[in-house]
Amino acid sequence: MKSTVEGFRSWSLMRQFAVAGGLVMLAAASLAGYLVAGIVSKAAVENTATSSALFMENILSPLVQELANERVFPETASASLDDLLGSETFENRYPHIDIWKPDGLVVYSKSRQIVGQRFPPPEGLLAALNGDVAARYTDLDAAEHVSRQFEKKYLEIYVPLREYLTGRIIAVAEVHEQPAVLASKLFRVRAEAWMATIVVTAMVMAALFGIVYRANRTIQEQRRDLHAKIRHVRTVSEQNRTLKERAQRASSRLAELNAKYLRSVGAELHDGPTQLMGLAALKVGHIRRARSPEERQGNLDALEFTIAEAINDIRTISKGLMLPEIENLPLCEVVGLAVASHKKRTDTDVSVECQTLTKTFPQAVNICVYRFVQEGLNNAFKHALGLGQSVSASWSGSMLTVSVRDAGSGESRSSIEAGLGLIGMHERVESLGGTLTVSSMPGGGTRVEMRLSLSGEED
Repeated sequence: MKSTVEGFRSWSLMRQFAVAGGLVMLAAASLAGYLVAGIVSKAAVENTATSSALFMENILSPLVQELANERVFPETASASLDDLLGSETFENRYPHIDIWKPDGLVVYSKSRQIVGQRFPPPEGLLAALNGDVAARYTDLDAAEHVSRQFEKKYLEIYVPLREYLTGRIIAVAEVHEQPAVLASKLFRVRAEAWMATIVVTAMVMAALFGIVYRANRTIQEQRRDLHAKIRHVRTVSEQNRTLKERAQRASSRLAELNAKYLRSVGAELHDGPTQLMGLAALKVGHIRRARSPEERQGNLDALEFTIAEAINDIRTISKGLMLPEIENLPLCEVVGLAVASHKKRTDTDVSVECQTLTKTFPQAVNICVYRFVQEGLNNAFKHALGLGQSVSASWSGSMLTVSVRDAGSGESRSSIEAGLGLIGMHERVESLGGTLTVSSMPGGGTRVEMRLSLSGEED
């Protein structure tokens, strides 16, 4: 049973509705058809009985008026009734007619053997005595029918016969009508009732099926869209997780590199300006102990030279730490500042290829591009002696691409990849969700390229 239920639940909604709804509608149609056919059949029988009762009442009422005072049906009335009912037309439709007194006495019948006999009043007789026209099929076990050896069922119609002056029921006519005509009529009526029930049920089923079909199609489309969105969300979530891990690793390594860089700056300050300032402090002592103006002047000159050299070293170190104002500059101007600084420092040529990018990127992107170009050109000058230096920048869709090339031998690629500055740039680019690659170019030379996806930025 459990497996059957699970199997049913695994079906599509259309199939479930077709099976379950079909069974329910079939049961409902059967019940409705049975009830409607029964009601219509009953109405048809009552209509037939009413028509026959009205017809027979008009014929029999004038002949039974003497029964209001007599207990025996008059011979003249009996003969007239025999002549009237003996015609072939009446005989074919109404083969038997009995007239009862209210106490169960049969005063007239086409079956003469029961005239004058008293029988238990049938249910139809009792209903007719209350003023109602009653109709039912023949009870072959009734005493009046057993005595006549009835073997065929008729439609028995009990018609109350009233006295003209008082309206009192003085007799009841029991009319036996041939059931063939009624049976044909009932068959037609029942067939029409069943057909109407089937048509209505089919229309209701079709309407419900159409509604369920559209709902099922909508649900299926929404389910497919939902599954597609779930797959997309999973893919994006996995990409975000990967990018987050990369950003976290890059941030961690960048912090380590910053610490190393600070130690390097500290070492340069210690080994350069600090040593010079220490030497200057010694010169101050020599000046104080000078014994002649000439010796004092010589020590002052040496002190001035040492202080000037220390200041020059400090400026050199500070210049490497500071960036020009690039926060609100377009990308091409940022690249141009880095290239101009490199040219001034190294006195070498650099070709620049940059799209006309008037777009302004966030400060973090501008700093990343500036440091990338700066470090890339430094490596090109150091490892390729400044040969074939070029910088290119492009923006396509949501992808920013910046590359630095040189025309060296390409043999220093491993040393470039191991350099502290380029490693720092690798971490800086990855922290923004981008990628950095170092590759050897055909015919010699090295290309360093960074790619940043900025899909969230607007043009």
